[in-house]
Amino acid sequence: MTSTEAPARPSTRTEDLRTEALAVLDRLGAAVPSALPDGPSLAACTPLTGEELFRVAAASPGDVDEAVGAAAAAFVRWRSVPAPVRGATVKRFGELLSEHKADLASLVTLEAGKITSEALGEVQEMVDICDLAVGLSRQVGGRTMPSERPGHRLMETWHPLGVVGVVSAFNFPVAVWAWNTAVALVCGDPVVWKPSELTPLTALACSALLGRALAETGAPADVHRLVLGARDVGAALVADPRVALVSATGSTRMGAEVGPVVAARFGRTLLELGGNNAAVVAPSADLDLAVRGIVFSAVGTAGQRCTSMRRLLVHADVADELVGRLAAAYARLPVGDPRAEGTLVGPLVRASSAEAMQRALARAVEDGGEVVAGGEPVTVDGAEGAAYVSPALVRMPSQTEVVREETFAPVLYVMTWTDLDEAVEVHNAVPQGLSSSIFTSDVREAERFLSEAGSDCGIVNVNIGTSGAEIGGAFGGEKATGGGRESGSDAWRAYMRRATNTVNYSDELPLAQGVDFG
Repeated sequence: MTSTEAPARPSTRTEDLRTEALAVLDRLGAAVPSALPDGPSLAACTPLTGEELFRVAAASPGDVDEAVGAAAAAFVRWRSVPAPVRGATVKRFGELLSEHKADLASLVTLEAGKITSEALGEVQEMVDICDLAVGLSRQVGGRTMPSERPGHRLMETWHPLGVVGVVSAFNFPVAVWAWNTAVALVCGDPVVWKPSELTPLTALACSALLGRALAETGAPADVHRLVLGARDVGAALVADPRVALVSATGSTRMGAEVGPVVAARFGRTLLELGGNNAAVVAPSADLDLAVRGIVFSAVGTAGQRCTSMRRLLVHADVADELVGRLAAAYARLPVGDPRAEGTLVGPLVRASSAEAMQRALARAVEDGGEVVAGGEPVTVDGAEGAAYVSPALVRMPSQTEVVREETFAPVLYVMTWTDLDEAVEVHNAVPQGLSSSIFTSDVREAERFLSEAGSDCGIVNVNIGTSGAEIGGAFGGEKATGGGRESGSDAWRAYMRRATNTVNYSDELPLAQGVDFG
């Protein structure tokens, strides 16, 4: 197996992690590409210790050009393969994921810092989307509409779109790529993947497993290409006119840069951007249920999910009781090594995330907020360079500017309301529109929140938190979240082009709308 030199004087723990990573990659059929002294490279680090594991060879913009060219050439063949046959490749990929679930999850923990349960859940999402895509491979299609002209049939057909460029983020380093890739492949589209520069090892592992599935089913190898790299690599992929669809997950700032570039060349975008998700708690809510849903949504993945709960709007009659319960739960949260049994909160992905969290808390206090629980650094033995923090619970007098911004860390701002219309107005008064929920036992309150006058988010839940979407539903948000949809429902349409067809099976040539051109 090829690897690079270890960083100078690594800690014993980091060296153990490095050895473990190499063993896992070997079992998955992947290798760490050696970085040349004068070539582009990435630092494969682990948030568990905050130290570097490897220097990994990265792609250049020229490599992106080659990868897209190869994928575009493969498209000509792949689009003509029957969709159920394409589905067989995705089915095999799903089987390989199931076989290697624990190993792949261990890499997710190593690079993204997720606790073992969440990492396993992320890999399970990959298996689930493969199952869904295999079913789609026998169902994707259009509809037939009645024609106003006798002897005519009016219908629509759906065809493969072209090369799909996938730009993914660190917080879901494998699942979001799989959402796009499994569906794109059954739709007849090759994929060129630029993963987060923070998670190259998981990307290498996923690419190796998919490569096995492609080889075993006789699919063209170039229907999937991996390009590791930083900003310049992503920019080259986004700008390439041969990339028909760019599916990008990341910050709203990133989406604001990607969107105009793709639009200028008349390409398509599927953007999954920032979230500033909130839950509304009504006086009729089951508070035991609410506490469980709120805590997981707010602190899961150390608050680094796009669907993490960041705002809590509680009716004044139950606010003190709910905040007291949440503070007690926060005080019991085990923070530490995500691989350790019982840990519920692992590290932030890097030190800058902890610094951003502290800046946000300072601004909240300046705005009249009170930190009720958490917010402090947590020391973990053998991980002096890592960023472990205790999740913060902050009571705010109002929705100030810092509350309207997304801080990608475990900070939950609590505000009160007395009128549901007021709560909905505050809920919607942020730029982002990804996920939302209401905790209530009143069906009228629930339906009000679900209605056109309620939450303006793409995901609107009742009596569950803002995190934990299922594969079967379309995933995505509105406003500054980008408006894209991935995963289930009819999200497959983003990866295909539609054609409207009229077939005349009569001996006449009547024109629509009664036009006479005789």
